This record gives sequence, C-alpha cells and structure tokens, in this order.
Amino acid sequence: MNASDIMTTEVVSVGPDTPLSDVIKTLLDNRISAVPVVEGGTIIGIISEGDLLRRTEIGTEHKWSRWLELATSSDDLAADYVKTHGRSARDVMIQPVITVRVDTPITEIADLLESRMIKRVFVVRDGQLVGIVSRANLIQAVASSKTPAIESSLTNDRQIRDTLLNELRRYRWAAWPTEANIIVNNGEVHLWGRIRSEEERKAMLVAARNTPGVCGVEDHMEYPQSYLVF
Repeated sequence: MNASDIMTTEVVSVGPDTPLSDVIKTLLDNRISAVPVVEGGTIIGIISEGDLLRRTEIGTEHKWSRWLELATSSDDLAADYVKTHGRSARDVMIQPVITVRVDTPITEIADLLESRMIKRVFVVRDGQLVGIVSRANLIQAVASSKTPAIESSLTNDRQIRDTLLNELRRYRWAAWPTEANIIVNNGEVHLWGRIRSEEERKAMLVAARNTPGVCGVEDHMEYPQSYLVF
C-alpha cells in the first residue's frame, strides 16, 4: 500500500502572501491544525498551530534576557522577530517541508512520522502538491485492512506449531522457542516456558494469535524461580 492509496487529495492551502489573519481563519474554519503554503502548485512551507503560539498580538513573544540575547546570534534574533511580528504566511511558515512521493510505501511514511515526530506529511507528484497523509489516514488504513485468509493447509496442528516456531526464531527477544514449549491441540496453542518480562509475554501471545489456523491461545508461561540467600 502506497501514499496514493490512503492520502487525502482535497488539501486546503494558502499562498505565501496570504495575510496571517486569513491563515488563522483558514485553520479555524476547516478545523485543521496546519496548512501548507503553496506557490504555483509547489509547496514551499507549512504553518501549524505551534507556529502561532508566540505572537506579539497576545503578548507571548519571547522575552529575551540580556544574557540570553547576548548568547543568541543576530540572525536567530532577527528570524524570531519576523516570526512573532510578521503579517503574512511567508513570514511565519516553516521550511523546508517534509514530503513523500505518491508511490512511497506507507511503511516508510509511518517511519517518517515517528522518527520526525510529526503528525502529517505532504504528497507530491513531479514537484506538485497532490495530497496529504496524516496519522489518522494510517489508522484508517489499519481499520480497513482485512486479516489474511487462513489457508486450509495450515489447519494441521503440526503445521501451526512449525509456523509459529519459524516466526519466533526470527527474533532475539524470543529466547526459548522450542517444540517442547509449544503444544498445539485442535488449533489451540499452549505456550509454556520461562519468560524474562511482561513485554516478552505479550509478544509471544501476539505471535501465537497471529499464526494462521490458531483458534485459541493458553498462556502457561512463568518467570524463573528466584531464591533468597541469607
């Protein structure tokens, strides 16, 4: 699944010379938290609610102490002044803007949103803005996805156990995947053995429940016995 499969194509935007008052009205009227700044079809910046928190109109601009002002470069001070006093979208917008292509896999988009700690990413085709993918779009994709069909060849207990073992052996956190610790009876998986954490327990249970052909999972896993030495 790619960006084009889940993106929203109707993207509200403003121009670089749009007055800041109109930018704010656009955010409020459309109930959005950010708006792209577009010029000639190309996205050149973005303005979010966070970019409007420090404004001279409401007295929230930075109050620089003498020592902090001396420690800050003149360019940074000038840029801050423009951001807190500017009157157009061009003055306040953040650039460059993170974008993806229409054929970018949604796995890469999820990684991007997580690593950059952002809520949305814009989609471009030949440099032109064509859509937006937000966290909500990704969640909707999960909600709309269907569980892969269970192949009849995997309904055999032995095959279920082999499939689960092969899955667990791929991961370092699964320290004990052996046939002795996984018993399958009529599609019901029984997990035995010693675990090191509750996170490991949860991961084992998820792996078992996701195995094709499994109709139930019983948890018999326990922590290693500890001894007190006096």
